[in-house]
Amino acid sequence: MGVRKRLAADQRKQEQREIAFAKLTNIPSSPRKMRLVADMVRGKEVFRALGILKFSNKEAAARLEKLLRSAIANWEAKNEKKAESGELYISTIFVNPAPMLKRLRPAPQGRGYRIRKRANHVTVVVDSIEKDVKNHNED
Repeated sequence: MGVRKRLAADQRKQEQREIAFAKLTNIPSSPRKMRLVADMVRGKEVFRALGILKFSNKEAAARLEKLLRSAIANWEAKNEKKAESGELYISTIFVNPAPMLKRLRPAPQGRGYRIRKRANHVTVVVDSIEKDVKNHNED
């Protein structure tokens, strides 16, 4: 590996150490349904987002709540301190489609209708509010 690539790789690794994230893959619901729930909590403070997800009546909210708790625990493990209210927020959350399961359903007159069972991957990135405020003040 060349020097330039190694330096770029080291810089990416250093940036990854500063953020805490959690991924959930192959969730058996459509990405569209999951995005509705992800849009409710995008950019919110984490404990407020947990409250929103707890009282939402969508099935995807329970899965996203568990994922957000995992991301908070990852942040606590990296920073070796407990997360306090007002300290963390969801900096990034995105939903990507996963590979579809394609099935055939019997249809009238010997035909077969295709069923697409969709799935998705969700990634949640949490970050501290103080760090972002400090970075904006320096600019």
